[in-house]
Amino acid sequence: MIPCPVQTGAVLLPDADTCYRAVQGRDARFDGWFFTAVRTTGIYCRPSCPAVTPRRENVTFHPSAAAAQRAGFRACRRCRPDATPGSPDWDVRGDLAGRALRLIGDGVVDRDGVDGLARRLGYSARQVHRTLVAEVGAGPIALARAQRAQAARVLLENTALPAADVAFAAGFASVRQFNDTVRAVFATTPSALRAPAQRHPPAEPGTLLLRLPYRAPMDAAATLEFLGTRAVGGVEAWDGTGLTRVLAAPHGPALVALSPGGDRVLCRVRLTDLRDLTTVTARVRRLLDLDADPVTVDAHLSRNRTLARLVRKRGGLRMPGCADGFEMALRAVLGQQISVARARTLLGQVAARYGRGAFAGEPWLVFPAPEALADVGRLPMPAARTRCVRAVARAFADGTLTLDPGADRDEQSAALLALPGIGPWTAGYLRMRALGDPDVLLATDLGVRHAAAAAGLDLADGRPEFAPWRSYLTAHLWASLEEGWTS
Repeated sequence: MIPCPVQTGAVLLPDADTCYRAVQGRDARFDGWFFTAVRTTGIYCRPSCPAVTPRRENVTFHPSAAAAQRAGFRACRRCRPDATPGSPDWDVRGDLAGRALRLIGDGVVDRDGVDGLARRLGYSARQVHRTLVAEVGAGPIALARAQRAQAARVLLENTALPAADVAFAAGFASVRQFNDTVRAVFATTPSALRAPAQRHPPAEPGTLLLRLPYRAPMDAAATLEFLGTRAVGGVEAWDGTGLTRVLAAPHGPALVALSPGGDRVLCRVRLTDLRDLTTVTARVRRLLDLDADPVTVDAHLSRNRTLARLVRKRGGLRMPGCADGFEMALRAVLGQQISVARARTLLGQVAARYGRGAFAGEPWLVFPAPEALADVGRLPMPAARTRCVRAVARAFADGTLTLDPGADRDEQSAALLALPGIGPWTAGYLRMRALGDPDVLLATDLGVRHAAAAAGLDLADGRPEFAPWRSYLTAHLWASLEEGWTS
């Protein structure tokens, strides 16, 4: 078996011989880690492409789809490399490149341009460009272009929208730019790209059906159940199998319905504005932790005999993220020292009173914005906690807190701890769930302590040997409790 790259927080493109062996073995574990470009055909593929393996001297390897496109290669229409899970290495990294890639994935370049991306990161546009080219082989414009091409393909295959509408919905500035990009990336025209999909129209008018890939193994049902048992009335609904919820997208509310779908997660999306497709897809992927590399995580944790038993029971366990930083912060604050059921009730009351309607004539709610709670009066909770809610809301409203995918994790943790009512547990929990840090061990959490004691695992030293995957250690300890994962 070919060993997977070890994630250490630095970008790691496997050496060329390892890459080629992965291509020979059609090893799907490497999909998203790198892309194979074939000089003789001018196309690039995922490592697991079922096509005949090209000769070694005819291939080059690239760290991103955008880098392959920048080098003049077009996407393989058989293996669809643009639709692979994202590189899990960016889950680990909290540096400039990692933060930039997460923000580009959230659609910031399409909305605010490269200068807007640079402002969010606190660096110059030139430095951001130079860093990304050095790390992933392409700058922010090329990365956003690759993302727009993927969004355009999804819209062409899943809607009957005219091509001009698809162009602007995918983020292109003009129809000509859209046509040129589709030809360059897919070696075909938009109408030809759409033709095979016409036999498979979407199941419901007005919705898009996405099949979101992930790296196996994954118990998607368990991840959805974890989120479903915490569903906030009006904002979310859980039917025991699928989770439906409202997302506050940049151009208007979106409704997503998530359910297991074999080797994919089925995601039915209803958008107020189709320009939000890329952003909504990225946020769902973070919510479900779909870009994780479970094989690497499980192998690392299984070096410990006690944890190996837990991992065998729940291989591929994910650490769910969040749909919105402010919403996650309120969940953490309101959920302190009370049951999940009571926290869910409280959050539902807050959403009903301070949220706003998502769609005219429908009961769905958008979770309250920070401004709605910045000067809130007494809530049905201790006065100190109400003050904490106000402080968190004001910090989000004035920009002190963001808790978004491009935020600096250390800076945001420090900003949280400076607020009244926020202690190390809450800051750590939000670093793990809202900021997506995979290396947080909540050693003071009551459930984690009980589970560790039952397993005979001493957490006193923070268990540095499990870095950079201690968030998954936390998840396994929660899951090991009889009711831990869902309660």
